[in-house]
Parts: sequence; C-alpha cells; structure tokens
Amino acid sequence: MRIRSLGVIDDAVVELSPGFTAVTGETGAGKTMVVTSLGLLLGGRADPALVRIGAKAAVVEGRIVMRPDAPAAVRAEEAGAELDDGALLISRTVSAEGRSRAHVGGRSVPVGLLGELADDLVAVHGQTDQQGLLRPARQRQALDRYAADAVAVPLEKYGSAYRRLRAVAVELEEITTRARERAQEADLLRFGLDEIAAVEPVAGEDAELSAEAERLGHAEALASAAQTAHAALAGNPEDPEAIDANMLVAGAHRALEAVRSYDPALGALAERIGELGILLADVAGELAGYADDLDADPLRLAAVEERRAALTQLTRKYGTGGTVDAVLEWAEQGAARLLELDGDDERITELTAERDGLRSELSLLAQTLTDARVEAATRFASAVTEELASLAMPHARVTIDIRQTEDPEGVEVDGRPVAYGPSGADEVELLLAPHPGAQPRPIAKGASGGELSRVMLAVEVVFAGSDPVPTYLFDEVDAGVGGKAAVEVGRRLAKLARSAQVVVVTHLPQVAAFADRQLLVEKTNDGSVTRSGVTVLEGEDRIRELSRMLAGHEDSVSARAHAEELLAAARADV
Repeated sequence: MRIRSLGVIDDAVVELSPGFTAVTGETGAGKTMVVTSLGLLLGGRADPALVRIGAKAAVVEGRIVMRPDAPAAVRAEEAGAELDDGALLISRTVSAEGRSRAHVGGRSVPVGLLGELADDLVAVHGQTDQQGLLRPARQRQALDRYAADAVAVPLEKYGSAYRRLRAVAVELEEITTRARERAQEADLLRFGLDEIAAVEPVAGEDAELSAEAERLGHAEALASAAQTAHAALAGNPEDPEAIDANMLVAGAHRALEAVRSYDPALGALAERIGELGILLADVAGELAGYADDLDADPLRLAAVEERRAALTQLTRKYGTGGTVDAVLEWAEQGAARLLELDGDDERITELTAERDGLRSELSLLAQTLTDARVEAATRFASAVTEELASLAMPHARVTIDIRQTEDPEGVEVDGRPVAYGPSGADEVELLLAPHPGAQPRPIAKGASGGELSRVMLAVEVVFAGSDPVPTYLFDEVDAGVGGKAAVEVGRRLAKLARSAQVVVVTHLPQVAAFADRQLLVEKTNDGSVTRSGVTVLEGEDRIRELSRMLAGHEDSVSARAHAEELLAAARADV
C-alpha cells in the first residue's frame, strides 16, 4: 500500500510479507493509520477528519496479487476493471471536504464495490470484533458462519417462511380487528356501484351529449344559417331573378370554354372553374340536407339535459377527473375491492390455514437449525479449546450453550413451544471454564483480561480457518497478554501464516519476533511539522525495535540480548 496525507502519515509505502507481517511502533505513532488505510481500500467509511492538516485529500493505493479466477478478480472484471500482471490495483481518495472516490483496475467505481471485493479478500479481526463477540447475538452469527451451509441453507428457507408468516399474521389481524370498518367500506362501495349501475353510463357519453345539447340549443340559428348559405350558393326558389354563386361560376366557365382553344392557359383555368362548380353544387346539397335533418325538437333537448344532469351527479361523487370515464374506472376498482371485502370470511379461512402450515414448517426448520448449530458448536468448542492449549491455557475448556426460551405462542422445538425470531429459536452463548473444577461461565465474566484476549484470539483464529479469504488482519488482539502467553500467541499466528497472509498490529515483542517481516511506524518532528513514516526493519534495526518494545529504550544491553534470543527462538520454532 501507498499512504499519502492520512492522519500523521505524510507519504509512506507499506510492503506486506506474503506470510506474517508485524506492524509495531510507539503509541500514537500512527499504527492505527495502517489499519485505517486498509479499511479505506476495503470500502470503509470516509472521514474527512482523517485528511492530514494542510492537505487537499488523503490517498490510499493498494496492489493486491490474486489469481485471475479468484472471486474478487471476477467481480472486478464485471465492473470493467483489468488485472495488471496478475495484480488488482485499487485506490481510494478522501477529500478534506468529505468527497470520496474509488478506482479499481484503472476504472472509476462506486465505493460499494470495494466492500463487495473485501468480502473475498480480507478478514479483519480486532478489539472491536472482540467486544462484539461478547454479545450473544453476535456469537450466534459467528457460529452460523462457522457452520457454513449446514446452517446457511435451512436458515435461508427459515427466513423466507418467517417473513411470510409475519405478513400473513399482519393481514389476519387487519381483517379480524377491522371487521366493522371493512363492513362499512363494503356498504359504501355497494351503494356507489348500485347508483352507477342505475344510470348505466357509457364511456365518452358525457362529451357526446355536451355537443348534442349545444347543437339543439341553437337549432334555429343553425337552420337559418344553413338556408342562407344554400340560397347564396344554389339560388332562392321564391326569387327566380336572384343571382347565386352557381350561376356566376357557370357563366365564368362558359366564357373560358368559348376561347380555351386559343390559349392552353385559359383552358387549364376553365377546368379548375369547372371543378369549383362541382364543389359548390356538393356543398349546396349538403347544406340543404343539413337544414332538412336538423332536429329542433324541444323534447329531445330536455331529455339530453336530464341525462347530462344524471351523469354530472355521478362525476361529482365518483369521478375524480370529472368525466364519465373516471366514474367507470372508480366502478371497476370498487368492484374489485368489494369482491375482496365480501370474501373476508373465505380469506380468513385461507390465511388461518396458511398460518398454521407456516408454523409447522417453521417448527421443522427451527429444529433443523438447532441440530445443525449443536453439531457445529461441538466442533467449534473443541477447536477453540485446542487453540487455547496452544496459547498457554492447557486446562481451559470452552463450551457453547444453545438454549431456547419457552413461549406458549411459539413454535415447536424438541417437543416444546419456544420463542422464535428471524434467525430461529436459538440463543447462543460462549462459556469458559478456565481451569478444572470451574463452572463454565459466559466468557465476559469467566476470564481475566489476559485470558479474555487469548480466548478471543483463539476464537478469531478458529473463525479465520473457516473464512475463505487469503488475508487476515489482527489489530492488537493480543492486548492484555504477556510473558509465555505472548510467545504462544506469536507462535500461533506464525502457524496460521503458513497457509495465509497474516498482518498483525502489535505492541508485544514476543509476537513481533515471529513475523516474517516487521514494519516500524515511526513519528518524527522537525519542530513545526509532525509526520510518521513506515520502515521495513531488518538486521540491527529490527533488534533495536524489539529492544525498545522489551525495555522501553533500544540501547539496553540486556534488552538487546533478550531481543536476539527472541528472534533466534522464533526462527528455530518456525
């Protein structure tokens, strides 16, 4: 990784070993920034307060080597990224204003993609995770992850049935508790539908009646206008001497016809005037027919207005758009809703039967989940107990208590009704008996500070073995451990590093001595600016840092001897 302008780190390159890398340094030197940098590359929250004072933005770049067929590589390529010689390049930029940008394989991507890739790349185990694992709910989730498909498959089926049962229960409660309201709603719908059915509106009828009323209301004016226009075009039978348009056009046509042979241009105009005469005759005929067919019956006008009044009453009550079409739409929706309300009794019967069936299904699935968790808990407890023996707690025993709370309204598990939730009916709790004869107690209460750290590290290591990821980050999970136990912690992490990449932020020299590579995060101050850098320690420099971690200063002769002894013992052990 390359880290720029992040917290106290101005510009640093972090080279992680393929095996075990230990990150050390004084308190406050910036070791946490290394963890934070990795968190940003994995899609963690971008906090503008992390940007170094005076810088415009913090930038973290990472190069992750992976197989082309690895899940993370496939997902990155789906997003348009490209591998660079077998490595995926990732960068994250956080501006001082709070804006965040991410790039994967040379392509700008949503920050959420980094989180998706992280699931297949790195498992982070730290003090925050330890505190979370003290909660029973988190312990159940951890056990389920350890059990893998044995729990995941029935849990998915259980979750689907549980959600459907909740939906059925809500609908049943609504139908039964709101029976009076639903009956009143049904009566109102029935009344409205009957009122609409009595009028029998037709789609578009209101617009047609409006046009007809307008025509009937002005029948005399329309007839007079049609007759006047007809007389102007075709003449007035009562006045044979009157000149009309047809006569004038006919005269013009005859005049041109007489001379059309002398000039083709006049011949063309004669033809057009002839067409005009035909058009005038047609219009005159239609005007005569219109005047004859015009209905001026006042009874018909009264009938139209009465029908319009009936339709208007419907549109005011049921037509949100003020039209008959809106009334018909309301009627269609109301009929469907009435059918639903009238079928309440039948629906209650159906829902009750479905509820009972779902409860039976949940009982079977909850029992399957319990059995799978009990089996996984036995394996898990044995694995953690074995790890504790490697961490200088040879007599400690870890067990997992899986229990249920009885509830008359619950589901059947082991032949008794118990409370259930979205993850089943089980309550899971890790118990520790630190020495023979001790009663198993919850790990938060049954272990001292040093013992708790070792127990939690053992738990984390076992979980790490069940995580299909190539890299594990442990952030000071060895807090509270010292002496021989610290040596055992280092030895166990080194063993884990044989099959995976392990990065550990630690303050223990016994742990750092087992690392394949040790990185020092060191703070410097030139009087005006404080900055931190990351250095790979080798040879004499590593001995000096281990001496500082052992005795508080690097020049102690006895501390140097002890540091050399630690390194030699760790190399011989590995």
